Formats: sequence, C-alpha cells, structure tokens
Amino acid sequence: MKKIEAIIFDFDGTLAELTIDFDDMKKRLKALGSAFLDPLPEKDVPALEWVDFIADCLAEEDPDLGKEFHTRCRFLIISMEVEAARHGKLFPFTCDILNGLRNSGIKTGIITRNTASAVRELVPEINNLSGCFLSREDVQNVKPHPEHLFKALEVIGVNPENALMVGDHPMDIETGKRAGAMTAGVATGRMSVEELRKAEPDFVAANCAELMQVLENEGLVVNNL
Repeated sequence: MKKIEAIIFDFDGTLAELTIDFDDMKKRLKALGSAFLDPLPEKDVPALEWVDFIADCLAEEDPDLGKEFHTRCRFLIISMEVEAARHGKLFPFTCDILNGLRNSGIKTGIITRNTASAVRELVPEINNLSGCFLSREDVQNVKPHPEHLFKALEVIGVNPENALMVGDHPMDIETGKRAGAMTAGVATGRMSVEELRKAEPDFVAANCAELMQVLENEGLVVNNL
C-alpha cells in the first residue's frame, strides 16, 4: 500500500447526511420529460446523465427545445438540492477528521456532483474545511469521470497514486479507480458495507470516523484530532 498524502472526500452521504430523494427527483424529471418527448426512451443512468441524454435526443430535431428542456431540468434539480440541504447537517465527526488530517500534514479535498449553492446552504464555510472544494459547476465532467478527482488533486498538488478517494457510493469507488487512486467506501449513505464491498475498494468502513481508525491501525495516517 502506497503512502497516503491526500484524502479526497465525497460530500453527501460521506461528510454530511444524505437528504436528497433521488427516486423522487427522477420521477419529477420524467414527468417533465414527458411534456417534451412521449414516449421517453429508456436510459438507466443517474439524474444528471439522464437529463443530458434526453436533451441530446430532443436537440437532434430541435436544438432550442433541447436547451429549454436541459435548463428547466437543471432548475428543478437545483431547487430540490437546495431544499434538501436546508434539512441536512454535517456528521458529528466531519470537522474533527478534516482538522485532524490537516494537523497531521495530510491534504484534503471535497468533490461532489451536487450544486455549489446547495452545499453552501448547508455549510457556508465549505471552502475552509479542506484544501479544495469542487462542485459539478467546477468541472466539465463530474464523477465517476476521473477529471473531477484529477482536478482536485491538481489543486492540492498530489499525485493520484498517493491519494485516497472516499465516498458512500460505488460511483465514488469507480472514480478513484479510474484515476489510479486508492479507494474507500463508507456506509453512511444508502449503500451497506456489503454492497460497497462488491465494488472492491481498498477499504470499507461504517463511517469516516471508523475509516480513520482503520487507516491509523494500518499506519497509513496519523489523525491528530
């Protein structure tokens, strides 16, 4: 196992309570999509990618219609994200972990597919919590595309092979693997430890606090809380 010089965290479900109802979001997006295109083609992908797919389908016949659909969907998504953030909160261990890692010399970053306005609704000081915060607006390709992680590591000046990507979803583990980083799954979102293990991360834990203990026991970090 290579030395860990940086840990990049997902946000929702990893550092903060996951309050967004993605099933309801997809339901509302499909209802909106039906007003533009009926029947809707099937595409089993996350919400952001689904919106892009339907917008591209519409744009083949009418580029302006595709843009209108994309804009209306983004407004719907952002409104749901901001509303969910108003009811969310950081996990009790989040600030202690980030501060402890900083004190021990390990760099940190936060990347999220969420909109920056929603994250700042929950944590106005998000930019001060770690060395880098990148929302979906900050990159052209969001995770699981490795660009999201690559850009964060570029900002803090650490190579992927010396970084650990931590998240609550197999998508986060895929992101880390595609970037050549070490990976860890935490079961504080909607995925259990058993489900996360199927994605074959390097580490799995019930939450970030337990993960830090695992990493300390392995001699990979010293978390000065």
